[in-house]
Amino acid sequence: MGKTAGGNATRGNVAGGQSPSFVIQWHDASQRHFDVRLEVGGVLKSWAVPKGPSTDPSEKRLAIEVEDHKLDYADFEGVIPEGQYGAGTVMVWDRGGYRNLDSAHSVAEGLKRGLIEVWLDGEKIRGGYAFKRIEGGDKPQWLMIKMRDEGADARRNPVSTQDRSVKTGRTLAQIRDAEASA
Repeated sequence: MGKTAGGNATRGNVAGGQSPSFVIQWHDASQRHFDVRLEVGGVLKSWAVPKGPSTDPSEKRLAIEVEDHKLDYADFEGVIPEGQYGAGTVMVWDRGGYRNLDSAHSVAEGLKRGLIEVWLDGEKIRGGYAFKRIEGGDKPQWLMIKMRDEGADARRNPVSTQDRSVKTGRTLAQIRDAEASA
């Protein structure tokens, strides 16, 4: 995965790079959560992850599958107005490219099978992650699990220690306040 002049990971196919892109958006909606999105088949396959991604392989994070999003949504940062679906403040918390770690199945096949293994190459999150579908709930539920690799670190908690956008450097409050004063 290449780097831009500013040191940010390139955005994969959306920006003409070599690998598909991923984005993690911090969404301060009715319940604050993180949206993890992988570029697959021309759309962003998406999961709402209430506690956000972990770098600790012993932690399994619930990931609730939500509707696909258009690729250009990966760049969205701002406020979704009250009364609209997903109302609240959205931050581009992390982004980069990813690669499939399963040489026997495509990511699209993994979605159908209920198991995806990918290497995320982001600015905050790096390394292998497995998405494993589990039973229960109104919407398909998955577990997002950090693999044991050089990106694993049980002591690191980027969700609580890295609260700024990789796109603009702003916090959720700064994004919300900027839109309110515009």
